[in-house]
Amino acid sequence: MFWVLLLLPAWAVAGVACAGLCLAAVRAAAADTPDATVDRGHELTLYEAAFLSGGPARVVDVTLVSMARQRRLLLAHTGWATVVDPRGRDEIERSVIGAIGPEGQSRIAPVRKATAAADAVRGLADRLVGAGLAVPEGTGSAVAAGMRRVRVAALAVVALGVSALLLPGPTGTPRPVIALWFALPLALALSCLAIARFEVHPSSRWASPAGQRLLAALARRMDDPGDERTFLACVAVRGIRAIGEPELRAAFTHRDQPWRE
Repeated sequence: MFWVLLLLPAWAVAGVACAGLCLAAVRAAAADTPDATVDRGHELTLYEAAFLSGGPARVVDVTLVSMARQRRLLLAHTGWATVVDPRGRDEIERSVIGAIGPEGQSRIAPVRKATAAADAVRGLADRLVGAGLAVPEGTGSAVAAGMRRVRVAALAVVALGVSALLLPGPTGTPRPVIALWFALPLALALSCLAIARFEVHPSSRWASPAGQRLLAALARRMDDPGDERTFLACVAVRGIRAIGEPELRAAFTHRDQPWRE
């Protein structure tokens, strides 16, 4: 009956993982309930769309691109940013200029990192969380994490079941019956995964379900590539891969290269 000692942890890991996934799904469903603070007619600003799509780093990227296209900032393909107009038009632009420093020139990578952690970007995040459009920092996707734990639990059940079947000597119970006992927690884990896959709202690291709906509405309106605001909205939603200018895109793709003196 040593196989029972393996069956108990199999049920335990499957039960705990499935319970955690169910709890995360309930919380996600509660977050998807219409909130009085969310204005369904609200039109996202570029900064809001950028944060909901890619977080603080995306906010910095769209700010840099906007300033560069207005010739108030030069972004070299070598990964350097140079200030042309030191007067920022909002708090985030002033944060970018401050991160570049008094010399007016800096690598893009440290500017991006410093601005993403600036008070202006944190304030934007707090406002979006307060409006029910963004998930709180550190929350991430609880449902996705729960699904990962259930997958790990399913693998653990399989491993424990195989170990029980390979136990040497007589087990006191027919091995097909042992396999059936281990099939039950495995079926529980797999059924939870199947239900979560088809029933739970698609998750996002930054945007709440309400924020995702506003992003989807914005994406449907991005149909005029010649419009400047639409171009910046594409960058906000899709990231730097939406930049069609090779020199400008190279400035961002070069940011992960080592420093060269």
